[in-house]
Amino acid sequence: MAQLNWTFTFLIIAVIVFFLQLTNIFDWRLFAFTPAFALEMPWTFITSIFLHADLTHLLFNMFALLMFGLALENRIGPRNYLIIFFIAGILGSIGYMVTARNPLIPAIGMSGAIYGLMGALAMIMPGTMVWIGGFAPMPMIFAVFFWGISEFLGLFSPSNIARAAHLGGLLVGILYGLYLRKQEAKRKQRHKIKISGYADWER
Repeated sequence: MAQLNWTFTFLIIAVIVFFLQLTNIFDWRLFAFTPAFALEMPWTFITSIFLHADLTHLLFNMFALLMFGLALENRIGPRNYLIIFFIAGILGSIGYMVTARNPLIPAIGMSGAIYGLMGALAMIMPGTMVWIGGFAPMPMIFAVFFWGISEFLGLFSPSNIARAAHLGGLLVGILYGLYLRKQEAKRKQRHKIKISGYADWER
C-alpha cells in the first residue's frame, strides 16, 4: 500500500479551503487565529494554518511547501514531518500572539509551519542549494540564517506580516532538526559498533 504523502495532502487541503473561503460558505474568521480569542477558540491554532488571505499568499506558501516539504518528508519520514509541521505552526501562532500590536487582528497562513520545515531541512541537509529571490543560489544553512535575520529585523518595522510567527516556526524546525541529526548520528555509531563487533568475531 502506498504511503500517504503529507506535503501533497496539506497542499490539497489548503487549496480546497481557499476556494471555500471565496464562496463565503463559512465564516473564515471563526477559524483564523485571533490573539484576543485564542483561549476561547483553541482550534484556531490548527485551523488558521490552512487559511490564506489571497491567491498570491496561497501560491507563495504552496510553492515553498513543495520545495522544502517534499525534500524533508522524504528524508525524515511522515511521523517526524507531522511533528515539525504542526508544532511549528502552533508555536508560530503563539509567537504572533505575544508580539501582536493589536490582538484583534487575526493571523492566517501556513508560513509558520513552512518556516519550521525550512529550519529542520537546514539542520539535516545544510548543503542543499536554494535560490534566494529567484536569482542567488545559496546553501540551505546560509539561506535560513539570512531569512531568520530578515524576519528578526522585520519585527521592529510595522507591517501586515506576522514575523514572530515565522521566527517561532523556524526555531521549532532548527531545534527538532538538531535533535534528528543527533539521533541519526547515534544510529550510525551503533551500526558501526555492530559491524565492528562482527568483524572481530569472524577473525
